Amino acid sequence: MTFQFPMPSAWRREALRTNLWLVPTVEIVLAVVLFVVTYALDRAAYDGTLTLPTFVNSGSADAAREILTAIAAAVITVVTLVFSITIVTLTLASTQFGPRMLRNFIRDRITQFTLGSFVATFIYSILVLISVGRGAHGNFVPHLSITVCLALVVADVAVLVVFIDHIAKSIQLPRVIASIAGDLSRAIEADSFQVPVGARKAGSSLSEVTIRLDEESGVVAATSSGYLQFVRLDTLIAISSANHAVIRLLHRPGHFVVAGEPLAQVWPAAAAPVVSRALGGAHATGPHRTLTQDLSFAVDQLVEIAIRALSPAVNDTFTALACIDWLGDGLCKIAERWHPASVHRDGTGHVRVIVVTVEFRRLVERSHDKIRQASRAMPAVMIRQLDGIAKVIAHTGSAAQREVLLEQADMILRASDESVPEAADRADVRRRYELVQVAQSTAAAGDAQLSPG
Repeated sequence: MTFQFPMPSAWRREALRTNLWLVPTVEIVLAVVLFVVTYALDRAAYDGTLTLPTFVNSGSADAAREILTAIAAAVITVVTLVFSITIVTLTLASTQFGPRMLRNFIRDRITQFTLGSFVATFIYSILVLISVGRGAHGNFVPHLSITVCLALVVADVAVLVVFIDHIAKSIQLPRVIASIAGDLSRAIEADSFQVPVGARKAGSSLSEVTIRLDEESGVVAATSSGYLQFVRLDTLIAISSANHAVIRLLHRPGHFVVAGEPLAQVWPAAAAPVVSRALGGAHATGPHRTLTQDLSFAVDQLVEIAIRALSPAVNDTFTALACIDWLGDGLCKIAERWHPASVHRDGTGHVRVIVVTVEFRRLVERSHDKIRQASRAMPAVMIRQLDGIAKVIAHTGSAAQREVLLEQADMILRASDESVPEAADRADVRRRYELVQVAQSTAAAGDAQLSPG
């Protein structure tokens, strides 16, 4: 992974969340701080400058060692159990949902918090154990620290119950599908951008800049292979503006780039070396795709679950239907609110960065093609896809969007006619297709009423 500038908060939050070490590390640090505080209070009580409450544990040094040893042994055993449950869950997720869903479980906060809670309690109990010893006034026993350790164990038991309940729910397919759909909705909101009306424009037009990039540009090569995970547009705009240049990215987040292949074009060509050095800090590549700036990744996750469910080895039609429902929900939001910008200007209105954006057509195709191909001779799936298309059409704002959806409906109808042997089933599919046409006519009539004149 290559970067020189700090990555923006959206990418940084995703990178920090998708691991199993950050939250446990924070909890361990808090446990050490808690021990320092309770140890200081115990020392003050030992020296006679502080009186502890009556409910604080008041056993002997040997009893304290036995209690703390038992707690440490029990906690580390439960830590092993928690790790085992997590590994089993990840294995199940890999086989049932696909390997790309593993990141969804790794980034789960309850799993991270549970692991951290037990490890932090273990560290705390060990610190308290080694603090027991001889002092100037006889054996030093950290009574308050032992009491706090017992309270942490009780809290850990509650956390364990919550964790087991959470794991039992989180591996249920409807919960997994809804979670991915929620990620898709958040990605749509984060990736939506509407160019302000009357935005300032200056310098060469977009068509002129495009011609010059085609004829006179310099090439910036990728420095490492991997999936493009994030592009920091504000940095690119600042770089290009400082060098009076225009940058055209040849890949978007989610694309796989190969080291040495063109990553961007720069005009004028003389600015390419400067831009190349700075561009390394304005993008991140890695071994996997992420939801940050990669809207189609969530779509692909839902499609993967659906086609796995439709495979002969699984044959789980209802899971596929649930995926289709959530894909339809996502496409409704995309058609209604998603307006990605492919051209970015600086404060003076000059074109500075041209990016590759995923088109509405491509998202519709990714949502339907593989499922349609896997569901031949399955009228229930075809009917649900047509129902979803009809709903999406009601949220479209242009004839071009509806044309893309109608193309998918036509392909589903042809697949039904070719693969479904039962005439009654084909008739059911055709009736749903006719409802799609009705939705198209209704949406077109609504556009006509809204158009001026």
